[in-house]
Amino acid sequence: MKPVTLIGAPTDVGAGARGASMGPEALRVAGLVSALVRNGLEIEDAGNLAGPDNPWQPPRGGMRHLDEVVAWNRAVYDASLRVLQAGRVPLLLGGDHCLAIGSISAVARHCRDTGKTLMVLWLDAHADANIGTTTPTGNMHGMPVACLCGHGPQPLTTLAGPAPAVQPSAIRQIGIRSVDAEEKRRLHELQLAVYDMRYIDENGMRHTMQQALAGIDANTHLHVSFDVDFLDCAIAPGVGTTVPGGPTYRETQLCMEMIADTGRLASLDVMELNPACDVRNQTAQLAVDLIESVFGKSTLWRPPAPDTSA
Repeated sequence: MKPVTLIGAPTDVGAGARGASMGPEALRVAGLVSALVRNGLEIEDAGNLAGPDNPWQPPRGGMRHLDEVVAWNRAVYDASLRVLQAGRVPLLLGGDHCLAIGSISAVARHCRDTGKTLMVLWLDAHADANIGTTTPTGNMHGMPVACLCGHGPQPLTTLAGPAPAVQPSAIRQIGIRSVDAEEKRRLHELQLAVYDMRYIDENGMRHTMQQALAGIDANTHLHVSFDVDFLDCAIAPGVGTTVPGGPTYRETQLCMEMIADTGRLASLDVMELNPACDVRNQTAQLAVDLIESVFGKSTLWRPPAPDTSA
């Protein structure tokens, strides 16, 4: 594994509840750095990015805090691209999920520059594919997938150059169980690969991950965007948008371990951790445990994935 750089993005400008701005520090308090070092990783903590405060205003044109969301995503984009160009793995500590526009746009730009094929695993309870005319709230943490696919405000869709930053076929959504009425139509139009909770219930997490990771090879840059509300809220209460019925601890561990088994993880977001909703930082501690697993911690030694580049 390449060395890892932590980038904190302490903002909740895209969310509908305050508190995700404290997420980066909660992960540090939960021992993220020492946990990763224990697993043999070289870690640099680049500290927190700076950006505008949350003005907590109503939507304008169907979107809340657009100017502030743009400013934060530009900062995330620039920081993530610098880390990628330095040959390191960016680990973005959110903050709300609108920030994935910046992080994944940077990854998309880096993949174009290096000739890599991008694969995005979107682990989330929500599809995040709304636009200003379909969102019931105006909260922009419900729009990053749409923006990455070229549908949204021009300053966000063109961070990495001409829109779209990412082709819908590169995105595989897992754990989805909350989709707005008009958003369902948008998912159909985008033809996203969505492995919702019914699919997981019927087929199991192992089969789901095999399908989601199908086609990965030595030229793949695998980006994981992990919204903590992916987890069942019974074990992860520290999020602002809880949705019952998510993956269990063991299902999520299997998910993370199968990602690690590919050997292709090259960038990671950890988003929407909200300590204001948590109980004694237990969700942050759980997130650290899962981050360890996605970077390769396992109960027993397992051989690395075979090199399929030949």
